[in-house]
Amino acid sequence: MSSRERSLLAVGVAMALGAMTACSDNDTNTAPDSPSSAPSKVASSSAPVGVPPGAQVLGTPRKGEPFKITISFKDTSQQDEFQITVRSVTCGKPLDPAVIAYAADSVGAPTSSPTPEGGKQYCVVAMEAVNVGKRELVWNADNPVSLNVGDVAYSQTQKDTDIASDYAQYWNSKGQIGPTFGINPGSKGPVHGIFQIPVGDRPTSVWVTSGTAIQTVDGVEPGYLVEL
Repeated sequence: MSSRERSLLAVGVAMALGAMTACSDNDTNTAPDSPSSAPSKVASSSAPVGVPPGAQVLGTPRKGEPFKITISFKDTSQQDEFQITVRSVTCGKPLDPAVIAYAADSVGAPTSSPTPEGGKQYCVVAMEAVNVGKRELVWNADNPVSLNVGDVAYSQTQKDTDIASDYAQYWNSKGQIGPTFGINPGSKGPVHGIFQIPVGDRPTSVWVTSGTAIQTVDGVEPGYLVEL
């Protein structure tokens, strides 16, 4: 082999080695995309949909399953305790005509059924409350309960609260005294929450606060998310 041929062969080998090194570098650059070298992802925990932001979830019972709420007060060591069960949620139907008629008779006015806001429908949340505390207690759905459609929470308006009071008075007249007017330890009674949600929407959960309101001056109170 001549000197010129040996020189050409040396140049060819050098070029081949350079190409192999380049391929090796490219493989190194794409390695992070492989499962073995990709950075691990840490799953982030989040509250279930329907829980007020920042609230502690005490439980996620289903409709028909009882749970206990405990209401504490700063000015007394006494605690109010109720066992609550969400019995049913009915939307898009007329309010109970017997309740409306009773409310009309009580004020001596013609029977007229309340109407929801434009584009809204009434939802009636029927619950049962048992006083498991140590004194007469009062409880209703005005401040501590919301009806949720996904992550959108609906509370009772003043008009809704008035209708809920009509339900309480009607059942009271039937001998089923509810905690709206106070019940003694060991007693139970019906509670009705009246909510307005958009027509066509379906509620997904009920939030029941273990406190006097969903949010107080002390912040968001803990509670239970009842799955529907």
